[in-house]
Amino acid sequence: MTPSSSPRPTVSTDRAAGVLLGLAAGDALGAGYEFGDPLPDDAVVGMIGGGGFGWAPGEWTDDTSMAVPISQAAARGADLRDAAVLDEIVAAWITWARTAADVGVQTRAVLAEAECTGGTAAAARAAAQAMHKRTGRSAGNGSLMRTAPVALAYLHDADAAAEAARALSSLTHWDDDAGDACVLWTLAIRHAVLTGDLDARIGLPALPAARRERWVALLEDAEQRQPRDFTRNGWVVEALQGAWSSIHGAVAAHPDGAALRGGTALVEGLERAVRGGRDTDTVAAIAGGLLGAAFGASAVPSAWRRVLHGHPGLRAHDLVALGALAARGGEPDDTGWPTGARMEYVDWYPERSLTPHPHDPGVLLGSIVDLDESPADAVVSLCRIGTDQRRATDHVEVWLIDRDEPEANPNLDLVLRDTVDVIAALRAEGKTVLLHCVAAQSRTPSVAALYAALHRGVPVEQALADVVAALPAASPKRFLREALTRITDQAARAATESTEAS
Repeated sequence: MTPSSSPRPTVSTDRAAGVLLGLAAGDALGAGYEFGDPLPDDAVVGMIGGGGFGWAPGEWTDDTSMAVPISQAAARGADLRDAAVLDEIVAAWITWARTAADVGVQTRAVLAEAECTGGTAAAARAAAQAMHKRTGRSAGNGSLMRTAPVALAYLHDADAAAEAARALSSLTHWDDDAGDACVLWTLAIRHAVLTGDLDARIGLPALPAARRERWVALLEDAEQRQPRDFTRNGWVVEALQGAWSSIHGAVAAHPDGAALRGGTALVEGLERAVRGGRDTDTVAAIAGGLLGAAFGASAVPSAWRRVLHGHPGLRAHDLVALGALAARGGEPDDTGWPTGARMEYVDWYPERSLTPHPHDPGVLLGSIVDLDESPADAVVSLCRIGTDQRRATDHVEVWLIDRDEPEANPNLDLVLRDTVDVIAALRAEGKTVLLHCVAAQSRTPSVAALYAALHRGVPVEQALADVVAALPAASPKRFLREALTRITDQAARAATESTEAS
């Protein structure tokens, strides 16, 4: 089978990268609560680790681990319907399952039988079909949890996406419910990456006509209920309903659209999924793939990205790269990102600019040129970097584009606030921090000023003037200056309201 010849559409790289990052974030967030009872609506949810399998904080589970081989194939431009590609994916799953702490009962049984009968996709599919005939029960949520990357491979072809989603589902889950759910969710993710819209019904025409009305009713039911109401969320139908209920509830809670504009619906949706209880990691992982597709990698908090990790030795930046490559058919962009060793930005003429922050000497301000030789313990990069420029630990990569079109930074205020919060967190840990962009002209001084305003108590106008004076090349763009004013005004109003309330 050959890939479709349809041209690949121009897509938001932020949203494409958000698919795997959102999936893994939901997975790791829910890992510590798996098998637990539903939580109160106001319960604090954190990426705490623990749970029945002793996960480390930020460690993802089988949901993301099984999605990774699919993502890796898509990231090299492979057609996921091709028999040889499916064989590679099944072989990777079999190897992983031998030592994995957490593998679904149905998935483990199918993979074990497949290993004994050839270890191929055909062997896995035969084992899945045999289990279904034997037990009549093969509609667990284990194929839906890993389906998100399929959408990235077929942004140019909805029919191929549906075909691939069903083919990958049937490798371990033969039931029609599992295949239908994967088709619906894959096409919803595809639509979200392409448009930014959340629509779980977009894939209904791809289902057999006789089964469409049932799924319409199931989605309507999900919108009327809470995630905790789906007590059998190990079943693929209620797992999808729980995930859609979480997303729908997060968006509906903000009828003025604030959650959509600010990207906060991603965090709220994942927290709702986890509070639903029981199979928390899987329901949140399913929700995360779609939320990440709609709101982008830039909506995933840096506090989560710092600790996110899992099999096979990957971290958040690896998932971003896989998502971006899969959306581009395996090709890096014209700068070589995300596979290039170094981002040099020679056309920007960056120069050494390393200087202490005027209001916190533990924060060093600089350009890309300062990255290699900075004495800082941690780095916050406001521009894209190469694989050889990344530090092994405590390197936070921020999605902040130096363009004033709103679509370039759909979560601008969220990203700016999140970035200064992570700088403050690193400083609270006793680390010196290098904050840099390409040439220390616009992004670095803007973020540095906001950090001083929100975390050092300096009026934002003074903070910006002091930072600009310290950086010879500084000239923050208007859209960033306006954002600083907007964010600090909001913070001042919130502080006043809190004081009056107390």
